[in-house]
Amino acid sequence: MDGAPRFLTVGTIVAPHGVRGEVRVQLAMDDPGFLSDRDTIYLAEGDSQQLVSLERFRLRSETQALVKLRGVNDREAAQALRGSTLLIDRSWAPPLDPDEYYVDDILGLTAVTTDGEVLGQVREVIFTGSNEVYVVRGGQRGEILLPAIRDVVKAVDLEAGELRVRLLEGLI
Repeated sequence: MDGAPRFLTVGTIVAPHGVRGEVRVQLAMDDPGFLSDRDTIYLAEGDSQQLVSLERFRLRSETQALVKLRGVNDREAAQALRGSTLLIDRSWAPPLDPDEYYVDDILGLTAVTTDGEVLGQVREVIFTGSNEVYVVRGGQRGEILLPAIRDVVKAVDLEAGELRVRLLEGLI
């Protein structure tokens, strides 16, 4: 896909874990288990990305992982990484099934109802455990929370930059 971002977000470092430099990561991928076999990952702070050695990656829950980066050996160093983002090169990611998308591909899409009403752009994806929720902002209706379920999301057109949705009764 031509306009696709080079990097995909694995998650955001939210806190240190323990005293030996491990960090807790809030995941932005459904199935990041493939990272346990990788020995490098990108660390993004602001607009810069740096390739770093990945000593350990283990899932803590469906939405969190524990990560150990080489050179981060104590709680203070881990604390300094809070808010940083872990990324992978798109080419490292496993292939997706049809009708699956990376969060980075969904962000920025314009949400349009099946009736043609522009609701705004997808600005955030919230992981709830059962399904994702797309946070849409910038339209006439203000902020809208759309559950990423088949009854609501009718089509994803990455080339057109659109997310076609059907608003369910009581959703808005």
